[in-house]
Amino acid sequence: MWISEIFYSVQGEGELTGVPSVFVRTAGCNLRCQWCDTKYASWEPEGRDRPIHEILGEISRYSARHCVLTGGEPMIAKGIRDLAAGLQERGKHITIETAGTVAPAGIACDLASISPKLSNSTPVAGGVSRGWVDRHESTRLRLDVLRAWIRAYPFQLKFVVAEPSDVTEIEQLVAELAILIPPWKILLMPEGTTTEATGARADFLVAICKDRGYRYCHRLHIALFGNTKGT
Repeated sequence: MWISEIFYSVQGEGELTGVPSVFVRTAGCNLRCQWCDTKYASWEPEGRDRPIHEILGEISRYSARHCVLTGGEPMIAKGIRDLAAGLQERGKHITIETAGTVAPAGIACDLASISPKLSNSTPVAGGVSRGWVDRHESTRLRLDVLRAWIRAYPFQLKFVVAEPSDVTEIEQLVAELAILIPPWKILLMPEGTTTEATGARADFLVAICKDRGYRYCHRLHIALFGNTKGT
């Protein structure tokens, strides 16, 4: 498997915020989000090919029960299903961070952390080639795949929000899914890679969460470590 990094930290986003976990970050992504904060695993993927037994061995060095498979997009990584199966055999709790563009097809998973990409993710012309802009826009939402994840696993829907108008888009998407989703399963995360940027969006996001019952998704790792690798 092409792995960008493996590290031990606490989860910074979602329902398991603060839980000590081993993170396995695969290299490679089928999208090009303009606000991506891990371009070393997506836009310009860095890493090395590692056998699954070596990855499992490194994970076993840590006492944590929780593991997070992330990227990039881990679901396009060769060997991801074998890795997840190996983690399951070892009694690990597996969170998969995915954009929900690749069907799960029975992969071992205890929490599907699904982050559907809104229109605010589409890269502006000049950032990448026109081909990548078109590919991102045509790939970023697959309602059938999102439904498959939601129906198969415990889940959270995590959205990157830059402007209040993004919430209207989120609610339209949830309506199109035509699945009853409890509001507390909808997590609103402020876009930004600094505490200043995320803090600037916190007030309107908290107000929306209080009004509609959504969950505010603080980016704890940014507050603790900044936007750095291995955190």
